[in-house]
Amino acid sequence: MNEEISIRRMTADDCEKIPEAFAAQNWNKPPVQYQKYLSEQTTGAREVLIAETGSEFAGYLTIVRQSDFLPFREKDLPEIVDFNVLIKFRNRGIGAKLMEAAENLIAENYQTVGIRVGLTRDYGAAQRMYVKRGYVPDGLGISQAGNFLRYGDKITVDDSLNLHFIKELA
Repeated sequence: MNEEISIRRMTADDCEKIPEAFAAQNWNKPPVQYQKYLSEQTTGAREVLIAETGSEFAGYLTIVRQSDFLPFREKDLPEIVDFNVLIKFRNRGIGAKLMEAAENLIAENYQTVGIRVGLTRDYGAAQRMYVKRGYVPDGLGISQAGNFLRYGDKITVDDSLNLHFIKELA
C-alpha cells in the first residue's frame, strides 16, 4: 500500500478529532488531555506531532522538553512520550515517520533523546522499533511510576512498568 503520510504540528481542531478516532477503537482518550497538550505546545513545554494519511488522523506522539523522569531531567534530555498509532493504520510506516520527524526536530537543539517503554507484550512492537532505530537501554534497570526496582521487589505489572532508552542523535 503506497499512501501519502504527512506529519504536522497539533492544532485546536485535533483536540476533538483525536479522542473521536480513539473512541472508535474503544480507547478512552478524553479531549481534556489534548487541550492540555495544545496549551503546553503553545508555551513550548511540549511539541505534538500529528500523522495523517490523506486527511485522516492516523496517530501522534509528543516531545516534552523537560521530562518528569528524573534521570532524563537531570541530564537535560527531552523525552518522546505518549506515542500512539491507530490500530487500523499500524504496520504502514506511520510510527517510523513520526519517530523520524521527532528525532529531526529534537536534533535541532539536543544531541540525545530519551524514551520509556512498557514491558508487557502490548509494547512489543514499540520495543523492537526503538532498538532498530538505535535506542539503547540507559543502564538504570526498570522503574515503576518513576521508582527504580531492586532485586526482590514485588510489583504489579501494568503500564507504569518501564524500561528507559536513550539515543545519540548527533
